[in-house]
Amino acid sequence: MQHIEMLFRFIGGLGMFLYGMNVMADGLQKSAGGRMRHLLEVLTKNRLMGILLGAAVTAVIQSSSATTVMVVGFVNAGLMNLTQAAGIIMGANIGTTITAWVVSMSEWGSALKPEFFAPLLIGIGAFLILFSKKEKARELSEILMGFGILFIGLSFMSGAITPYRDAPIFSEAFRILGGNPILGILTGLAVTAVIQSSSASVGILQTLAANGVVTWNSAIYITLGQNIGTCVTALLSSLGAQRTAKRAAAIHLLFNVIGAVIFGGIMFSIFTLNRTLAASSISSVQISVFHTVFNITNTLILFPFANWLVKMSGLLVKGEEETEEEKEEEYGLPHLDERILETPSFAVEHAAKEVVRMGELSCQHAKLVFDAVRTGNQKRVDKAYQIEETMNKYESRMTEYLAKISTTSLTDHQRQVVGNLVYTVSDIERMSDHCDNIAEMAERMIQERLTFSMEAMEGLEELEGLALDSMKASILARQTEKIAYVQQTIQLEDEVDDLEEELREKHIERLSRNQCSAARGVIYLDILSNIERISDHANNIAGYVADEI
Repeated sequence: MQHIEMLFRFIGGLGMFLYGMNVMADGLQKSAGGRMRHLLEVLTKNRLMGILLGAAVTAVIQSSSATTVMVVGFVNAGLMNLTQAAGIIMGANIGTTITAWVVSMSEWGSALKPEFFAPLLIGIGAFLILFSKKEKARELSEILMGFGILFIGLSFMSGAITPYRDAPIFSEAFRILGGNPILGILTGLAVTAVIQSSSASVGILQTLAANGVVTWNSAIYITLGQNIGTCVTALLSSLGAQRTAKRAAAIHLLFNVIGAVIFGGIMFSIFTLNRTLAASSISSVQISVFHTVFNITNTLILFPFANWLVKMSGLLVKGEEETEEEKEEEYGLPHLDERILETPSFAVEHAAKEVVRMGELSCQHAKLVFDAVRTGNQKRVDKAYQIEETMNKYESRMTEYLAKISTTSLTDHQRQVVGNLVYTVSDIERMSDHCDNIAEMAERMIQERLTFSMEAMEGLEELEGLALDSMKASILARQTEKIAYVQQTIQLEDEVDDLEEELREKHIERLSRNQCSAARGVIYLDILSNIERISDHANNIAGYVADEI
């Protein structure tokens, strides 16, 4: 029964460790949510900035696997190229070393032992959750409780192993793994592939090392295998993606395999020359040091060869026929990928960018139909119909994607933003519907050879200009979240209302003087009404942004 109890303690400790890491990562993500936008902007910068970004994001979400899966999503969505992805993947491997240092804290001093301060962290976190209404305090409580649960889980695992530290099974197992580099690497790879987290598998190894049962040679080979094993998640994630996304996952695999071969060869030579070191016990801090040195050095070695890694990935993942989805992307459909949902803060900002893209497409739509009315160009009308079809698909995909984001771990502000984005998508699609109505009227004018008087056309062009400006201002308000663009949209909408009323009255006067036919009059008034409605929807979009500021 004692052995079963210790097994239960170890499994329970591992569960608390994984859960605590997940809770802590959620809290860190929410706390850093506003800064994710700036990190997203860095995606288009150089490879060095990509490395820093990859390290920063992984340090926040506590998982290089999640970061790499997200990168696969970005590449699949066309937000970055493979060279940029290579930099972020390298940085992710550096960022994941943070977890190893957290796990090894118990060896830094008695005050840092998990059992010493973990209960305090959980207590403070619980009080913040129960008695604080502030969102920031609740985010802090998640971080504290995640840390506390993580450390208690480590303590449980360590306590379960302690009675067996002198058991022959451990010494024999690690002797075999240390004497056979390939077997050691495969063991680390298999454990990490099963757990789907190199941070967790390194944490288990460090817990064993803290009890003095792990040798230097076995720890090194297992750690190298763990770095390869973390690639499995991204490889699985890329199975249903485009070939460029598959190549991003292949870059991740190449990076870690090449590093394991280089370091495995060096360490094998060292252990062959120094058998005493190879057979001696390694501490959890020393594992953290090696883990960090390996990933930083591997990055420094392979950073200059990022383009070569991209070419190698092309050899591993051969070119394929273009998929229907890839063909659709050419027509301006949203660049959405569910892998980005791994990091909700990024997903919200990414969705906001896609809504802005949709808004910019609606501005193109409006300009096209306004030109069609002025010029009587059928090609512009046909192009407008194509954009309307795209906008309908855009709305459907964006609404579905935003619904999925809303089910992830978000702050109250992020939930408000997601809700407003749903409304914004609806308003943009309605603007496009009004543009489609105008396109139909332009086509009727072309078919029936109808034209407006110079006075009517001048007024119409002025109204179109104001409405288009209000659309652009509302999209800029959504993009920048600046109150100046909100105010500009409101002012333009008032001007559109006043001018539309004035033009309507003047047109009724022309009708009463028989200066305009009934057929042209109906079309003219309908166009005025649709333009005014476009401006109303632009005003709605600005209003959502005003609520968030």
